[in-house]
Amino acid sequence: MIDVRNAVVEYGQGPQAVRAVDSVSLEIARGESVALIGPSGCGKTSLLFAMAGLHDLTDGRIEIDDSPLDGPRKEIALILQNAGLLPWKTVLQNANLSLLLHKIYPQKTADAVLEDLGLGSVKQRFPAELSEGMKRRVGIARALSTEPTVMLMDEPLASLDTLTKERVQDLFLELWIQHQFSLVLVTHDIEEAAFLGQKIVVLTERPAQIKMVVDNPEMGALAYRGTDAFMAVVSQLRKALEE
Repeated sequence: MIDVRNAVVEYGQGPQAVRAVDSVSLEIARGESVALIGPSGCGKTSLLFAMAGLHDLTDGRIEIDDSPLDGPRKEIALILQNAGLLPWKTVLQNANLSLLLHKIYPQKTADAVLEDLGLGSVKQRFPAELSEGMKRRVGIARALSTEPTVMLMDEPLASLDTLTKERVQDLFLELWIQHQFSLVLVTHDIEEAAFLGQKIVVLTERPAQIKMVVDNPEMGALAYRGTDAFMAVVSQLRKALEE
């Protein structure tokens, strides 16, 4: 479980400090999927990076499975907006980066994960030779290679065309069901939040506070986008953000 209690994130010190996150408390159960949505620049990514152990809290605490979070952990994977691929490394080398950084080689490699994601035939290619959708899948393979229990995603599908975005969203859903990791997604896309979040946390303008939590119990089916329940959640989120 991820337990965020009265989390405060600030940049800078003293009177010049800028508060990005203000007293946010949130519980995310093991295997639960949560989407964070709010105005641009409100502090969503700051909160996510704190949950990844990449940014110290100014106040409050974060615990993962009852253990205080004091830095990055092997069981926490982070997928960034641009997939974060190194252009001079092959698909396989990029996918293996997490294993190398966590020093859990040579017991395993990301080969099997690449095969599962349909990338086995391109593992010796370089990022410049891939489509945007394939680059995102390489980023997913790298994140999955360490078998995380927590998957954090920061706008991972921004800039993709609609059809490619929906295909990768479907893939995220399938992987979440298969691997049962806790998923936290930061997104500006209302429909993406409704499709991938069992629980959707609407944040205020900066500094981010929780404005509303929307339960989304019917999330989880690939055909969910076409249902009345989906459109009702989208409408509720749009209204909350407009207010």
